[in-house]
Amino acid sequence: MALAMVRRNVITHYSKFASSWSVLSRHSSIHNPSLASVSPFHSQSVGGGGGGGLPSYMRGAVYWETNKPLSIEEFHMPRPKAGEVLIKTKACGVCHSDLHVIKGEIPFSSPCVLGHEITGEVVEHGPHSDSKTIERLPVGSRVVGSFIMPCGNCSYCSKGHDDLCEAFFAYNRAKGTLYDGETRLFLRNSGKPVYMYSMGGLAEYCVVPANGVAVLPESLPYPQSAILGCAVFTAYGAMAHAAQVRPGDSVAVIGTGGVGSSCLQIARAFGASEIIAVDVQDEKLQKAKTFGATHTVNSAKEDPIEKINEITGGKGVDVAVEALGKPQTFAQCTLSVKDGGKAVMIGLAQAGSLGEVDINRLVRRKIQVIGSYGGRARQDLPKLIRLAETGIFNLDHAVSRTYTFEDSAKAFQDLNEGKIIGRAVIEIM
Repeated sequence: MALAMVRRNVITHYSKFASSWSVLSRHSSIHNPSLASVSPFHSQSVGGGGGGGLPSYMRGAVYWETNKPLSIEEFHMPRPKAGEVLIKTKACGVCHSDLHVIKGEIPFSSPCVLGHEITGEVVEHGPHSDSKTIERLPVGSRVVGSFIMPCGNCSYCSKGHDDLCEAFFAYNRAKGTLYDGETRLFLRNSGKPVYMYSMGGLAEYCVVPANGVAVLPESLPYPQSAILGCAVFTAYGAMAHAAQVRPGDSVAVIGTGGVGSSCLQIARAFGASEIIAVDVQDEKLQKAKTFGATHTVNSAKEDPIEKINEITGGKGVDVAVEALGKPQTFAQCTLSVKDGGKAVMIGLAQAGSLGEVDINRLVRRKIQVIGSYGGRARQDLPKLIRLAETGIFNLDHAVSRTYTFEDSAKAFQDLNEGKIIGRAVIEIM
């Protein structure tokens, strides 16, 4: 794996914490053995400007343990390394993936800062960053970040498959760090390292690999545009790459939350003929019509497979998308597609969950079951921005609620209680 880490000029500070850090580091997978004698707090030479006017600390929302509310804590200012940018966060989306972590349904290292769907302003480049990166993302740029942050160097990224980036899964999802094996987050009061879920975007500042960031035009507002980095990004990956939706296709979307409702809009943009929204809440189904649904099915009141077959003249749909991550809806998805159809799975489930499929039907009727985690940042994020800028994708319809940064814990409580229709966003400006 070509993940060469650029040399860093490290200037140690806060020597009074060195002893406690030495003890802490022996118990932390964040620790990098090659820096065993280095304090966690360090400044770095900055290439490309920025950094001079930054505060010495910031606030971030921390997840400590399962089913406990997030708490807002103070952090030393995170600093980017080569190929990374420091972003002053303006908004962060409220996503079920974060909720899965909070509820302990998806294992992730703690304590950590969640939040992976962001917009903001570039305020600093890491030292020795490539001149092309600095030219593309000058200090002061308005940007949106994707939750899959491609390294740009691994075997998958080199082939354009950013959604399978080896470094992202090996370091960020497996260890809660960036791609040198280190976090950028340290608590102000104790120096304790805190893990990062994607960029740890539920904070006033965050560090993002530059390959995961695209320029946001002035015409698009920060709060609503945050959902481009996950909800819309995930939907686009499913519809464009996994399902390869074509004009005239029939599409069913099972689960019409933030990601599912984005799938409806993308399906409409791609020219799908019949777009069937399936959910258990009438309020969500009514809203689904504004996203492009031509038919709605309340699966709490009627059999969704029978209803989909009825709508499609007994054939089933060309593409069915499962956006909930439940064994029952996994099965419904595979049984809703026509012969030769595609069942696309995008909903994350509790760890260890299994989905059943009729093997004989899968084989005889050439059913395709496809997993899709997200889009491809370098290729797709600029396309999504253009869809939003032209109004083909309506951000105002997609974002139904906004919260203040101080109400971050309440936002996830409301999400857990099913009180959010579509997508909610936390404003951090």
